Amino acid sequence: MSRLDHYFRITEQGSSIRRELLAGLTTFLAMAYITVVNPSILSQTGMDFGAVFVATCLAAAFASMMMGLLANYPVALAPGMGQNAYFAFGICLGLGHSWQVALGAVFISGVLFMVISILPIREWLINSIPKSLKLGMAAGIGLFLAIIGLSNSQVIVDSPATLVTLGDLSQAEPLLMLTGFILIAALSARRIIGAVIIGILVIAVCAWVFGVAEFKGVMSSPPSASAFLELDLRGALDVSLITVILTLLLVDVFDTAGTLVGVTTRAKLVDENGKLPRLSRALLADSTATAGGALLGTSSTTSYVESATGVEAGGRTGLTAVVTGALFLACLFFAPLAQSVPAFAAGGALLYVACLMIHPITELDWDDLSEYAPAIVAAVSMPLSYSIADGIGLGFICYAAIKLFAGKAKECPLAVYLIAAIFAAKFAFL
Repeated sequence: MSRLDHYFRITEQGSSIRRELLAGLTTFLAMAYITVVNPSILSQTGMDFGAVFVATCLAAAFASMMMGLLANYPVALAPGMGQNAYFAFGICLGLGHSWQVALGAVFISGVLFMVISILPIREWLINSIPKSLKLGMAAGIGLFLAIIGLSNSQVIVDSPATLVTLGDLSQAEPLLMLTGFILIAALSARRIIGAVIIGILVIAVCAWVFGVAEFKGVMSSPPSASAFLELDLRGALDVSLITVILTLLLVDVFDTAGTLVGVTTRAKLVDENGKLPRLSRALLADSTATAGGALLGTSSTTSYVESATGVEAGGRTGLTAVVTGALFLACLFFAPLAQSVPAFAAGGALLYVACLMIHPITELDWDDLSEYAPAIVAAVSMPLSYSIADGIGLGFICYAAIKLFAGKAKECPLAVYLIAAIFAAKFAFL
């Protein structure tokens, strides 16, 4: 145990092995839905559901362990929501490309991602982000988590008249989700360790007992990995795929940046200058995960905002991510049990974590409109666009433009102007 403590610097970070194990389990429970949702989305392209399930578990396990062992961050990874939708409905069903070609495009974007991560370019870009935008990103991710939790539980539903509206709170799913949120918040207020896990498990058991969710069993043999190495690189190198690859790259780069900044800021892992230590290692782990996931047979793998649930459970080191990765491996054999935990059982945890992540926005400089206005735009845009990357883009564009026209151009780092220009070009042409 002392070697484990020494490697992950657990005591140094003010944590304990027990707390890290609990945090890893918490993160896994908050992310377990991806083992069902990702295959459901990608199977619409003609991919085998079971094969994508295996690829999802393996990609999440490999990537999370790599992040924990290499970068020592409590950040877990898995095939990203949004990226999988673009893969299925944008590249395959929208543009008419095969899923094999789409996997090839994901692999190429991952390789380009690795090149950028190895070079000091991306680390320079991320560390140049102003504090106000970092606070806006953290709050935006919190709001994004809130909308995910609320919508997955039918507390908030779509509306043709107002885009979103309140769901039917007399139904079991939203009632159980809100009950879970209240339970977690109340237990946390009493400083009870494991409040998030307790809340998730209590609601899951209630759902099984009342027949709202199906208990599908405990163990089964894993399906075959028929999508392994099925990517079509030659087809992905077609000139018509250039914009597709660039879009995948941009979304992955800035989605990961926002998640890393938001989660590590909440975990207080940034240094006194607001910069992330071991950032290059984290970026390499994330980019390698995208390329590796394509080889396994799934869409872009990225850092998950749900890692914030583990952070709130006390996770402060890479052991949290390693535990989450090990549980994804075990999920190959415990697929029925993992699939028995309904999305609304984790919805209360997501809403609770959202409340905590939004709080740091109070640290903004409210006397400087050129600082807090772009941060608010970034925060609000993330949930409304359902994209961390797009919210970041709008925040950067507003920050650069406001500073420029307010006569404060020198206060804006060169990296921010560069990122703003990239996003402006993406919104205009991609």
